[in-house]
Amino acid sequence: MRTIDVSSPVSVPSTRAARAAPAESRDSGVMTVEKTLSILEIVAERGGAGARDISEALGYPLPTVYRLLQALVQSDYLVHLKGERRYELGYKLDRLGVSLHRQIGVPTPVRAEIARLHEIARTAGYFAVYRGADVVVAYVVDSPPHPRLTPLNFGFHEAAHATAFGKIMLAGMTREQVTQYLEVHGMPQLTERTMTSRSELDAHLATVAHLGVAWEHEEFVPEMTCAAVGVRNGAGMIVGAVAISAPSGEISSARERELERHLRDASNHVSTYYRSGQLRGGPTA
Repeated sequence: MRTIDVSSPVSVPSTRAARAAPAESRDSGVMTVEKTLSILEIVAERGGAGARDISEALGYPLPTVYRLLQALVQSDYLVHLKGERRYELGYKLDRLGVSLHRQIGVPTPVRAEIARLHEIARTAGYFAVYRGADVVVAYVVDSPPHPRLTPLNFGFHEAAHATAFGKIMLAGMTREQVTQYLEVHGMPQLTERTMTSRSELDAHLATVAHLGVAWEHEEFVPEMTCAAVGVRNGAGMIVGAVAISAPSGEISSARERELERHLRDASNHVSTYYRSGQLRGGPTA
């Protein structure tokens, strides 16, 4: 146990210094976390990388990179292949991934419904859930004839203003909530057709809310069209969306009506599951 002799003179820092030190410490800690995550990301993107490659790619001093790499290896987030002088992702990340899938988890009956949507609509099929203030891709079903959009893989949660399932979420928000969302995420222009005007987006979201279906024509990826319909829980709240994507050249007016019908049908059945725990009249799996 550590004791303090209160009879001894104690040097007390000035109020300004006492306040500054924690802030500086916090700033330093945040920077360390950001650098550590950047290292993990570049190792993941490259399928492994050497310390010098990481240093050059990120612009971090080599001693800093070595220090953070050592900490990541000791924590099992990276493995060091000494013979190859490179680092690859560690096994603990797999456990984190499994945990994330459990938290976002898509029930088996819902997965089956998205697979059915993919098959009957002859498109890639998606299920997105609302997690906090984001819409996250939780499940995707595609095939070589009908591939998914890149980067619409599990965990994608960006560009709500330019994706069909994102527009469903925004259309269910108040104007103030949309403002808060866009202040954080912005409205980056991804293609020539991406909406970057708030007034244009507001008018579009009003239409989405009225019709109950969101379309985006080449706003996210050139030459590709997406559509989505919301999924509601027992309280009537939108908790997610079912969506499809297909080449724009295949989307005629008749095809649009067909896809909208399939989406509304899938949405109804998935919503029924979230209200009652049953899908298509059968028990949960």
